[in-house]
Amino acid sequence: MPKTDVILTHNVVGLGAESDHVKVAAGYARNYLFPQELAIPLTMANKRQIEALQKRRVDREAKDLHTMTELSSTLSKLTLVIHMRTGEDGKLFGSVTSGTIADELRHQYDAQVDKRKIHLQQPIKNLGEHEIPLHLHHDINCTLKVRVESSTPLSPEVQAAIAAQAAAQKREKEAPKAEARSGKEGGPRGRTGGKGEHKGEGKAPKAAGGEAKEAKAEKPPRAEKIEKAEKSGEKKAKAPKAE
Repeated sequence: MPKTDVILTHNVVGLGAESDHVKVAAGYARNYLFPQELAIPLTMANKRQIEALQKRRVDREAKDLHTMTELSSTLSKLTLVIHMRTGEDGKLFGSVTSGTIADELRHQYDAQVDKRKIHLQQPIKNLGEHEIPLHLHHDINCTLKVRVESSTPLSPEVQAAIAAQAAAQKREKEAPKAEARSGKEGGPRGRTGGKGEHKGEGKAPKAAGGEAKEAKAEKPPRAEKIEKAEKSGEKKAKAPKAE
């Protein structure tokens, strides 16, 4: 299949952004890119437009970043409620997909989110609250809360079971946070106790050193005998001779 070189004039998903020089199939360029004004042929005359396209690209990316930053702040604060048909046991007829979430965001909040940016690992098939990660931009991620509710009346038993399941999920999420808090509270006390023990152990060598000094100060019995003998000899030498 023959190829041709083109310069993109707009952002084309999976191909490139404006000002990019890419090689595509000649038929794809002739039948789609050129008629849609998404690209122009690579010629010496068209190369002069690259600088203007690059400037437009920078402006567009800056605008996209600002838009997605504001959108992330908004979506992270709301809860998207989706109503689905269910049976008497609360099981869904069908499932909630990324496309469903994107459609509901557009209908309820007029928020334009590409379904490919909604990272749903698998379709939602049960009622209750779910946290869905969104990857809106290269450096912008947020979490969207989705609550799936039944559009048909449910029995009190099913409602109680759903409420119990939601409470259990909430406890599971809060458990790691509680453990982290308890770990932080217990950590300093453990270190303080260690210091106290260390100080107590540090005093022991001093006491041992004092006993050693006292032991050195005491004279051995042999030295005492020698001193007594020397003193008695001095007394004899000083005594006056009898006339």
